Amino acid sequence: MSQGNKCVTEQVPVEDQACTVRQVLDRVGGKWSIGILVAASKGPVRFTELERSVEGISRRMLTLTLRQLERDGLLVRTVYPTVPPKVEYRATEIALELYDSLVTLTTWAERHRATIAAAREAYDREHGKEPALSGAPER
Repeated sequence: MSQGNKCVTEQVPVEDQACTVRQVLDRVGGKWSIGILVAASKGPVRFTELERSVEGISRRMLTLTLRQLERDGLLVRTVYPTVPPKVEYRATEIALELYDSLVTLTTWAERHRATIAAAREAYDREHGKEPALSGAPER
């Protein structure tokens, strides 16, 4: 069995369960997950509403992220038997627990984004690097 699957199928000591926590944090803190969860926490939301409210997300990435969040028990997908089919997504109880934290995080990011952008530019100048085009941190 590979090391990456250890937390999924075997009983592991508590100190080795950090991978499970990391996986959860990766999901709820993902690039698109935060916007989707915040929108769905306000009440049932349709795919097209999410597509408009989550800036920059493609239809494919929205579909994949919705499936992942549904699989993780953070969203419930309801299909209504209409023509055309109506599909809504709503946050589950465990996702609703995250709402205040996610709003706090996004508010913090909005408040400090200019300061962070200026710090990146200063760092790049000091270290002779070209500024990143997207503003995304380098890896």
